[in-house]
Amino acid sequence: MEVADYSEKVFQEALLNALSHRDYESMASIYVKQYPGHILIENPGGFLDGITENNIITHASSPRNKLIAETLQRLKYVQRTGQGVDIIYKETVSMGKPYPIYRHYNDSVQLTIYSSTEDIDFVKFIIKEQESKQIAFSLAELMILRFVKDNRSIIFRKAVELTQVTEDEARNALNRLQHFSLLETVGNQYMLTARVYDSLKSGIEYTQDHTIQYLKAKRLIIEYLEKEENITRANIQELCGYNDNQARRTIEKLKKLDNRNQEKIQKLYQ
Repeated sequence: MEVADYSEKVFQEALLNALSHRDYESMASIYVKQYPGHILIENPGGFLDGITENNIITHASSPRNKLIAETLQRLKYVQRTGQGVDIIYKETVSMGKPYPIYRHYNDSVQLTIYSSTEDIDFVKFIIKEQESKQIAFSLAELMILRFVKDNRSIIFRKAVELTQVTEDEARNALNRLQHFSLLETVGNQYMLTARVYDSLKSGIEYTQDHTIQYLKAKRLIIEYLEKEENITRANIQELCGYNDNQARRTIEKLKKLDNRNQEKIQKLYQ
């Protein structure tokens, strides 16, 4: 499978955004500079009010030059105004490339897009999943999957921050990925399922990740019992971020595997 250095769709959207949002009161030009490994597009005029690097994906955008934006839409160069940035991000993630980088200055905005493909297996996996399930992942879902692939797990607050969506939208994205058996919860963290590890990583890594979670829970429980007389499943759920079934399974593991602290572990059943 071959992945182009640069997506035509990404480059087109980036250039059209520069045309629509540039400051035409400035005499400065729009620059497109190609370097080994990346393209830089710079347009005069800073971000519009309320837009920052931390909300640029989802912030409602109103073009600085409405007439130009409407003309581009009528000519079918753009689908609708204000949609360009999320298209750029979604296409970039789907192609396994580094995220685009926006840099904001007082009198200009720079966008850098990269040619390298970081993970061709991730690209193949996304294509296969979408085709087999007849679905299209949202940008938020793609960003979450990519983050978990690279970082082993994600917590809810990080998912909200990463995707720049509302809490409800982030929760829906996480629930949908669980529905398709792509993510599972371990305590308060979301991790890839064994099936995804088979495609992207290895069974050894899957076991290692879940063993790490168990060892953390075990340490927290033993430390708790050093101070308290007993502990309940409800305590374990709160302490480790587990649901009731996860707390129960952890108790069973501790009873079977922990000999040195057997007396303390028995308190779990009192």
